[in-house]
Amino acid sequence: MANTKSAIKRIRRISKQTIVNKARKSRYKNALKKMNLLLVEKKKSEALKFLPKLNSELMKIAKTGIIKKQNAARNISRITKKISSI
Repeated sequence: MANTKSAIKRIRRISKQTIVNKARKSRYKNALKKMNLLLVEKKKSEALKFLPKLNSELMKIAKTGIIKKQNAARNISRITKKISSI
């Protein structure tokens, strides 16, 4: 257990930030699942409409450091390739 005042404050801050990060990561994973569902069902027009929203969501998550920027770029690239192959 933390025994200094600053360490106790950091524990409070970390616990709050953990909740925020989990919510962001959940939103990102749900967006990916939705896109993958559209790809499996071969709904190209809906997937193209959802692509900018997904792109935005991934970049927001990458900007905050929850995932790395290259990870977001790789996901977008692969999904775009899958959409064009439908």
